[in-house]
Amino acid sequence: MLDKGYHVYGTYRRTSTPNFWRLQTLDVFSKIDLISADLLDMGSMMEAVKVSDPDEIYNLAASSFVGSAFEQPVGNTEITATAVTKLLETIRFLNPNCKFYQASSSEMYGNSGTNSQNESTIFKPASPYAVSKLYAHWMTSIYRKSYDMFASTGILFNHESPLRGLEFVSRKITNAVAQISLGLKKELFLGNLDAIRDWGYAPEYMEAIHSILQQDKPDDFVISTGESHSVREFAELAFSLVGLDSKKFIKIDKRFFRPLDVNYLNGDSSKAKETFDWKAKTTFKDLVKIMLDEDLKKWKMYVDGKTFPWDAPLYPNDLRVITRQNDKNSKDHIKSEEKT
Repeated sequence: MLDKGYHVYGTYRRTSTPNFWRLQTLDVFSKIDLISADLLDMGSMMEAVKVSDPDEIYNLAASSFVGSAFEQPVGNTEITATAVTKLLETIRFLNPNCKFYQASSSEMYGNSGTNSQNESTIFKPASPYAVSKLYAHWMTSIYRKSYDMFASTGILFNHESPLRGLEFVSRKITNAVAQISLGLKKELFLGNLDAIRDWGYAPEYMEAIHSILQQDKPDDFVISTGESHSVREFAELAFSLVGLDSKKFIKIDKRFFRPLDVNYLNGDSSKAKETFDWKAKTTFKDLVKIMLDEDLKKWKMYVDGKTFPWDAPLYPNDLRVITRQNDKNSKDHIKSEEKT
């Protein structure tokens, strides 16, 4: 947005310890205006829209980690689903000419049983998060049709970068592989290695969502690479890039299995290609390398005692985090991938 000459406002949720490391990493923290807002408080969202008086709103806010949605299904619904209705109502009352983008998710497809998923594929959500995203997706469509609002959605498949949170399996892998290669860690604990996803590079996907709001008419678009790989492939590739055998370091922990998982996702973004000539450019191997190289670079800087905005040292050891859907004595269930 900044590169395109926009005056950018960003909302943030007030916490006891502010965390803007991603904005600092991108060197944009001092270039945008921040507005404190809460998705559960319609008044604060009304204030945000009134203060910024925007031409475009990109709603990327959600409780975005699928695993936590099983832990906190009610909160996830309020934040990811019903908050979108509040935001749409705010726009309808205060700024009906504003263009609105809703971040929908490939998780909405669930286990659809199809070889690829496009805008017409049936939705079969398999998590509280996916159901919440589907609610928001349909509400955006309803407001578009009912009130002639410019309200579009992007059904984005997994999009990754070095800024991805450590709770997500992609960054969890590259961060751990970087530590292991430097002798800072001995093992990588994972759940379902056979889950297959369509992984793309986040910066390219952000270009796509901007293009979605520049169209003459609001619509829904799938954004994906059209190529899928398993979690196992992701881990094996990351370890191979540092000359290590993944089987020597990967351990399976039942705590990281979801109560209900999506087995396979593969997006068909032909509509985006035909409408505004968007196509993913970064290959799967290049994506893994980009993420791994950045984690390697930062762990080396960390070892050297350098300071910089970063999330990794702040995260708790995930082996100490108890999840209610799995046995508290989860360490008893840990076994090597070989034995599995």
